[in-house]
Amino acid sequence: MSFETQVVKTVKLNYLLYLPKDYNEDNEFPLIMFLHGAGESGDDLEKVKVHGIPKIVEQRDDFPFIAVSPQCPEKSWWEIDALKALLDEIIDKYAVDPDRVYLTGLSMGGFGSWSLGIAYPDKFAAIVPICGGGDEEEVAILKDVPVWVFHGAKDGTVKLEQSEKMVNALKEAGGNVKFTVYPEANHDSWTETYDNPELYEWLLQQKRHK
Repeated sequence: MSFETQVVKTVKLNYLLYLPKDYNEDNEFPLIMFLHGAGESGDDLEKVKVHGIPKIVEQRDDFPFIAVSPQCPEKSWWEIDALKALLDEIIDKYAVDPDRVYLTGLSMGGFGSWSLGIAYPDKFAAIVPICGGGDEEEVAILKDVPVWVFHGAKDGTVKLEQSEKMVNALKEAGGNVKFTVYPEANHDSWTETYDNPELYEWLLQQKRHK
């Protein structure tokens, strides 16, 4: 016996969108997708501005990336299909350079970054998971995607080992991975990371592997 059917799913995500001050349709701009942590879930987009990329773009008006920051609904986890659909919509609707699409997230968003990157490795020029983790059995698929991982050594919420196992597996697969561990940081390894200009300089050097 066999069974075949087609299931159509409706997905919905609220999100913040930032456009660079020199944005215009005549040029293509790099894009960052930012995934927040569990504490910012819900239906109030102001919560998404508390940490990470949305916080940075509130503080400076020279951010060179288009930034899309979805909000995960309350009491749920990042849904890969919804994130991919949103990303495709933004790339289609705005002047995005498809070879400079970057993905980052913290905590729950760090897990989401690993998961979305593994699901669609050809979509991203680089991935920056912060204090997250994922399935080390699947991470080899990212061997051609530059990855920069950040974690606090004293993180009691998401243990450092979660990032270590992903980094080690990616290195074994011949991946291009950088790993920054903050010796004194607890769970908040993201403030220092997103405040660091070197991160954005590094991102802008990365182009999608074809």
